[in-house]
Amino acid sequence: MLTQKKHRLAKLRRLRIRKKVAGTAARPRMSVRFTNQNIYVQFIDDAAGRTLASTSTRATKVADRDRLAANIPGAKRIGALAAEAAKAQGISRVVFDRGGAQYHGKVKALADAAREGGLQF
Repeated sequence: MLTQKKHRLAKLRRLRIRKKVAGTAARPRMSVRFTNQNIYVQFIDDAAGRTLASTSTRATKVADRDRLAANIPGAKRIGALAAEAAKAQGISRVVFDRGGAQYHGKVKALADAAREGGLQF
């Protein structure tokens, strides 16, 4: 399959999910994005159009960020840090946006770590 076609299909998949998943101030959207090297998590209020909290493997406040990667152990660590960042902003309930990725492996590990950190999906 051509790379352009794969990117177009992934974009359509993300848009299809975004039609159904929206965040509010009371229950923001927890957006998860995986690249080949990094993991990004944002808590977004779609009604106001702003990011409430975020964390990633590239954030300067993350200890040992050089050792974190886009794998299952890194996803568990970032999920726990995302839960802490959300709790600091007073967020306890979220809507999970997996960004078109299958709920398996890294995505599942991140979600489970965030749940253990106190977030409710």
